[in-house]
Amino acid sequence: MPDAEHPYMKVAERIRRRILDGDLAEGAKLPNQRELAQQEGVAIATLGRALDQLQVEGYIATSRRGTFVANAPEVAPSSYDRITRVLRTGSVLAEGETLIVTAAELIKPPLYVAELLGLDEGDQVVRRQWHTGKGQVRTGLFVTWYPAHFAAAVPELLSTSGKTSASLLVKIEQATGRRVTHGRDDIHGRDADAREAGFLALKIGSPILAGVHRLWDDQGVIEYGEWCLPSRLAVGYEYSFEAAPAS
Repeated sequence: MPDAEHPYMKVAERIRRRILDGDLAEGAKLPNQRELAQQEGVAIATLGRALDQLQVEGYIATSRRGTFVANAPEVAPSSYDRITRVLRTGSVLAEGETLIVTAAELIKPPLYVAELLGLDEGDQVVRRQWHTGKGQVRTGLFVTWYPAHFAAAVPELLSTSGKTSASLLVKIEQATGRRVTHGRDDIHGRDADAREAGFLALKIGSPILAGVHRLWDDQGVIEYGEWCLPSRLAVGYEYSFEAAPAS
């Protein structure tokens, strides 16, 4: 497994973020390796390993003409990517993505959601359903849940406007003073049900990548999300480990 603290992985992460944030657009040609290595302040060999890593992940492609950002790369932002992006840029969306909200409502939650959010019997929650796409291609279906009292501080939680939806986590932090300090993702493969297949333009029973995430601080869960992606997309994560104490 690549060491996330290695210089080439740090370079790969910086370039990856520029691609995801849209600073490097799909199809854009990267500078030659010598120039890019100078920009990154690393040796050409280190830069070369970073580009190899990004090519394996599907973010870039090389040819005789040079190195280019992949057109419609077969990778999807992870929950961590989206969360860090919205906190960094003010938008949960990757470059070229669109967002359509199909539900934003106060409802009585399913029991498992009430337990996750630490709610009492009879409490309501905000439930939001939305999907993303690039051009005519659907890239993900999402349902996010929030404590109902957040809606008093952030009325946009009950709006279906796509313009404000991309930055809700930032608005929650600004309005409530609560900041995400921890998160957890759980991912598994399964078959799409009728609702999921309809939103993702798939046949019922098609394989999908499904997951949930939880974001919390010392006061409890701030956001709980459920999402699914077409199976053609891949999600990647990096890891770092502290050295085990000497025995």
